[in-house]
Amino acid sequence: MKWLLLILSLPTENTSARMRAWRALKSAGAAALRDGVYLLPEGDAQHAVFREVATDIEVSGGQAYLLASDPHDYPFVELFDRTEDYRHLADDIENALTTLDGHSAQDLARLARKPRKAFAALAAIDFFPGEAQHQVQAQLEELEHRIQARLSPGEPTPRAAEITPLDASAYQGRLWATRKRPWVDRLASAWLIRRFIDRKARFLWLAGPADCPPEALGFDFDGAAFTHTGEGQKTLVSFETLQASFGLESDVALNQVARVVHCLDVGGLPAPEAPGLEILLAGMRASLSNDDALLDSACQAFDFLYTHYQHGEAIQ
Repeated sequence: MKWLLLILSLPTENTSARMRAWRALKSAGAAALRDGVYLLPEGDAQHAVFREVATDIEVSGGQAYLLASDPHDYPFVELFDRTEDYRHLADDIENALTTLDGHSAQDLARLARKPRKAFAALAAIDFFPGEAQHQVQAQLEELEHRIQARLSPGEPTPRAAEITPLDASAYQGRLWATRKRPWVDRLASAWLIRRFIDRKARFLWLAGPADCPPEALGFDFDGAAFTHTGEGQKTLVSFETLQASFGLESDVALNQVARVVHCLDVGGLPAPEAPGLEILLAGMRASLSNDDALLDSACQAFDFLYTHYQHGEAIQ
């Protein structure tokens, strides 16, 4: 393990420069060996932070020395133990878990965002992650799962199952069923069915999964014919399960749509187009109380998005 040492002689009369340096070093997770001597494990990002602080201090009238070192005999790793920080975050998450009842949907969404942001910031400076990080991550995922269950009752749980290739010609003019007041994955899946799988599809909007009639093809709920599959980072949302089941994965533009749907439904890699699509669909959902009318409008949005990907690249 190699280390970066930043030795500073701060300008005594430039308070703003001192505060800028302190904030930058704290945000980067630097350890203080003593006043004016800071330590980070070697890495491009850490070097860039130290170099920026050093330059600012020098311009402000101070002195800075940036050194690389390889002192095997010193227990520097112990200086970067984030266990106590994780413990405080764990307490915040536990408190949130015990106070979910009585919150509005907006408050619940906010309740999940704050600890996720705090965890991301802490993990970014946890250079030697261990069990504490894994435990808090699991606790955070449990909080997000419970909040999602309240925000979207009946949202499917991913199942471990092989996807069987299907012939779309055997699925024409069928009745397809999903939960009423559809949101991103259900709307996108219905569009995919209507546009690429069953152009004569009829849709039934269910009050709950138990209301699905035996002759209907269910999607996006537990026990449905087409729902979330896989585990962890390999989880496919219902849209992707349908896409894979009917051999539509070679369509590059459709894969781009799938990336956006996956991002909005379960998170993961960000998609630049996702926030705009989410706002557009939210406006439709708020304006249209009839689910058939909502689907018709959403299909137009997905048509435009798909056409964009056919003729251009993703927005940068």
